[in-house]
Amino acid sequence: MKGLIFNIKRYAIHDGPGIRVTYFMKGCPLECRWCHNPEGIRREIQEVERVDRIGNKQFTVKETVGKYYTSEELLDIAMKDMVFIEESGGGVTFSGGEPLMQEGFLSESLKMFNLYGIHTVVDTSGYASRSTIDLILPFTDLFLFDIKHLDPEMHKEYTGVSNEKILDNYNYILGKGKQVIIRIPVIPGFNDDIKQMTALRDFVASQPGANINRVDLLPYHRIGSSKYRRFKLEYKMQDIDQPSTGKMKEMKGFFAGSGVNVKIGG
Repeated sequence: MKGLIFNIKRYAIHDGPGIRVTYFMKGCPLECRWCHNPEGIRREIQEVERVDRIGNKQFTVKETVGKYYTSEELLDIAMKDMVFIEESGGGVTFSGGEPLMQEGFLSESLKMFNLYGIHTVVDTSGYASRSTIDLILPFTDLFLFDIKHLDPEMHKEYTGVSNEKILDNYNYILGKGKQVIIRIPVIPGFNDDIKQMTALRDFVASQPGANINRVDLLPYHRIGSSKYRRFKLEYKMQDIDQPSTGKMKEMKGFFAGSGVNVKIGG
């Protein structure tokens, strides 16, 4: 079995504990307006053009986005960094896109890393069937789980899907005793006002705390905006400013005031 990967990041330090290898898998059922990895949306190999500049000269370079790997090939890549992984308490992370869209390959890969005693993380939107969750649950040590908004209509307007399945899977994973880091993307005009942040804080605080390692507040940024032109996609956040450092510190204090372990960034 092979999986479609669009990027592999070695020495990653923001995708779970320690130093990790992060595999970015292609395909996502959501269309978040602020997505900074638009190359991960479509579950297919894509040919795009990249513009490179050297001095006053401009060159157009064709680029292939996406490559198929076997689980064994992913293991070989991780094994090259095992000294750093073991010393730092790291492991491997499957991100995307949405890794749960390739559930068979994901399950096979997670199981193999488990056999080698390598810590596994799945970074997910949570939008998947219950059968998919059950397939990967035994082999996932930690979930990085996105909670974007608690109102299903607002969630659908900004991401293309309702949050009902997401919240149901979140509660299910916690109920199974799995470790979770909640990730909340802080998006101006979407979920950064006091009403929504209060709702999110209260939602987190009401959950069983033993399994929730931390809440990560992820400030919106425009780092991936230039990719949209290459993939012929509309960037809908052009007029949205990034939240200030002061705003993020204020939000961190707001969450921490209810006893939640909170961090700015991943």
